[in-house]
Amino acid sequence: MTGTTASEPEEKAGTAETTESPANPPQSAAFAVVGIGASAGGLEAASLLLGQLPGTTGMAFVLIQHLDPKHESNLGRILAKATPIPVQEATQGLAVQPNNVYVIPRNTTMTIADGILQLKPRGEARGPHLPVDAFFKSLAEDRQTAAIGVILSGTGSDGTLGVEDIKAAGGITFAQDEESAKYPGMPQSAMSSGCIDVVLPPEEIARELARIGQHPYVTAATRPADAVLPVTEETSFRNILKLLRRSFGVDFSGYRDTTIRRRIMRRMVLHTKEDLADYARHLEKDGSELEALYQDILINVTSFFREPETFEALKNSVFPQILQNKPADAPIRIWVPGCSTGQEAYSLVMALLEFLEDKPGRPAIQMFATDLSEPLLQRAREGVYPENIEAEVTPERLRRFFTRHDNQYRVTKAIREMCLFAKQNVAADPPFSRVDLISCRNLLIYLAPALQKRVIPTFHYALNPNGFLLLGASETIGAFSDLFAPVDRQHRIYCRKTSTARAYPHFAADSVRSGLFPGARNREPQPAPVDWQREADRAVLGRYAPPGVLVNDGLDVLQFRGETGAYLKPAAGEASFNVLKMAREGLLLELRSAIAECRARNAEVWRGGIRVRGESRTRKIDLRVVPVKPPGSSEQCFLVLFEDVAALSPGARVARWFRRAAASAAGKTSSVPDPQDSKSLRRELATTREYLQSAIEDQDASNEELKSANEEILSANEELQSTNEELETAKEELQSVNEELTTINEQLQIRNTELSRLNDDINNLLASANVAMVAVSADLRIRRYTPSAAKIFNVLPNDVGRPIGNLRPSIDIPDLEALIGEVVDTVQVREREVRDREGRHHLLRIHPFRTADNRIDGAVVVLLD
Repeated sequence: MTGTTASEPEEKAGTAETTESPANPPQSAAFAVVGIGASAGGLEAASLLLGQLPGTTGMAFVLIQHLDPKHESNLGRILAKATPIPVQEATQGLAVQPNNVYVIPRNTTMTIADGILQLKPRGEARGPHLPVDAFFKSLAEDRQTAAIGVILSGTGSDGTLGVEDIKAAGGITFAQDEESAKYPGMPQSAMSSGCIDVVLPPEEIARELARIGQHPYVTAATRPADAVLPVTEETSFRNILKLLRRSFGVDFSGYRDTTIRRRIMRRMVLHTKEDLADYARHLEKDGSELEALYQDILINVTSFFREPETFEALKNSVFPQILQNKPADAPIRIWVPGCSTGQEAYSLVMALLEFLEDKPGRPAIQMFATDLSEPLLQRAREGVYPENIEAEVTPERLRRFFTRHDNQYRVTKAIREMCLFAKQNVAADPPFSRVDLISCRNLLIYLAPALQKRVIPTFHYALNPNGFLLLGASETIGAFSDLFAPVDRQHRIYCRKTSTARAYPHFAADSVRSGLFPGARNREPQPAPVDWQREADRAVLGRYAPPGVLVNDGLDVLQFRGETGAYLKPAAGEASFNVLKMAREGLLLELRSAIAECRARNAEVWRGGIRVRGESRTRKIDLRVVPVKPPGSSEQCFLVLFEDVAALSPGARVARWFRRAAASAAGKTSSVPDPQDSKSLRRELATTREYLQSAIEDQDASNEELKSANEEILSANEELQSTNEELETAKEELQSVNEELTTINEQLQIRNTELSRLNDDINNLLASANVAMVAVSADLRIRRYTPSAAKIFNVLPNDVGRPIGNLRPSIDIPDLEALIGEVVDTVQVREREVRDREGRHHLLRIHPFRTADNRIDGAVVVLLD
């Protein structure tokens, strides 16, 4: 059993206890976006890949190439010659469109959100610059199943963490094979993560992309994954689940169907299977594909110190409590179900070691980390991770808890020896017991409600008294507030409550579970030895002990002891176990008063002679409330006992008979009330008066609060009236400003029209004049030129803005830049006769460029034949 910090299905299907996240791409994402990551040798590979693509793939392509941050990039121009797809350099806020290629500019980090490219300066962040990881992570979040990641030639490990996120989101991943890659470092690192679906040369990757580009899985599918399937497809789906259960011993029927269906569809896309029944038959024949589907369902996405503020909350709220309640010689035991490749487990151990650093007598640490995937567990045991973790782990932690080997980091041996990684299914296997902390982040969101109701009590059973449970940001304990109390709602930290009995969640071993030896299920269970002392105590208590109930601090009944129907009755309406709501007529006031006194004094409280009206008669009872506090628990409980006065001992009944006989001999009639009855009535009257006095005081306090609230409301009303007047004034001012802006806008529109007309005039004059003219700025950069100048000076449209010295004109003017500079400095016209390569003579004339305010801002170069 695994989670997002573990190998678990990717989508976060919502329940009453979890937060929904989109399972499909946004509605605007009607096409797939292909992220291509490359470094050294990647330009050639990218050219081959893009060159084999047709012009109408229906997908957008974004190339993330490692570039020199200090030199201009010609990447777009080079790729434009290799592919029929339009190529452009990405800009801030540019919306990606299908059938286009976008390349990253130099010295930037690029991400995508809502289909729009976001650029920010590279900066001086610590660690290596990882632009491929940054873009792939944002692509997975933005496009979900419509995200495709491709890793091409390059050194290092950039892109490895990104393809993990893409695969977790349901996207498809490719890597260039080692034979065709000039530098196989990046593809090898991605393949070692286990998250690459297809390994091919660039040309074949292009053909695969063209094939899957129009598939409904990577576009806005017309049928959602959770739609009701036809009967035949539903049968095939159940058959696939049976195959998985028979082969791996894991019943995925308790998972959310949308998760499993999407993973199955993803594998069908990779194997060109259009029919679910056909894919089910393929699984029956191909064991390797069944293994691949199983591993695909168990997504291995995790990171070190994910949500760092959660680890700080553990240091501040959880670890001190665990250490306080822990004997000196007892180890601290932690369980991480769904550990994936181990980052979460190692992070908890590191955080705990940091907390214990300055504590005397540090206890031992035992970390139990479990998962369903044996390959992931093996990687976790090795503790080897790519250098990309420098973005997740601080330099201090890298120095203290890791050793570096080539381009990888390995967790130190001391920490690895504290962690036990084992294969376990939290929904079916017995749990670890007596643990102090369970970290189960983003696991419950993938389980159906029925399975959640099995797993959460399992965690309660596994924890020590006052143990802690850590859940993911989208998870809560739901309806199990009787088992766990919140400690930190923001970070989803809960404390185990003490229940009346530590019920064991009985696990029935499945016939396909591994580890069962033949015949184990058919063996007759051996009867446990009889505890005669306990049976005798139970018989005596059941016969002679007074009836009662055990209630918690919230006055909810935890246990009924004996026949309590004469004193308690379920109230009409919504079901409730609150003992005050269940009290019969005549019992409520005394019961509430006795419990309140017992809570305040923490001692036994007795009330006598209470009249309780039952179904057929009124009973006179004695009430006892006894405080109960289990050892090692901070929760307070109360034992409420009801003693019926009518059920007196024989001696008490004889004494009462003699009192009545003596009263008769003294001439008293039987109509004289019993002194005990009068005493009981007086006590009940006094209690009623106290209750009424308390109610009156509460009413007076409420009236005072209402008066104060009324005054505050009146004051707030006056402030609102004043604010309303200010808003009216501001509205008038805004209307005035709006009128001024409207006038200015009209003026600007007129100016814009005039400028457009002047621009048209200038363009027509320049195009009509058969004279070669080039206008340059003061820094000798080209501003405008005539068509005649384009031929003589060899000017191209994209040369506007470039220095004129970069041109290679067909005329011989070696000192052109010096002449222009002299004209700008001296404000004098210069002329010179020049000759072109064909031997024709021209008159070169350079005029200063004057602005409207008579300022020299460049020059105009004119060439006359």
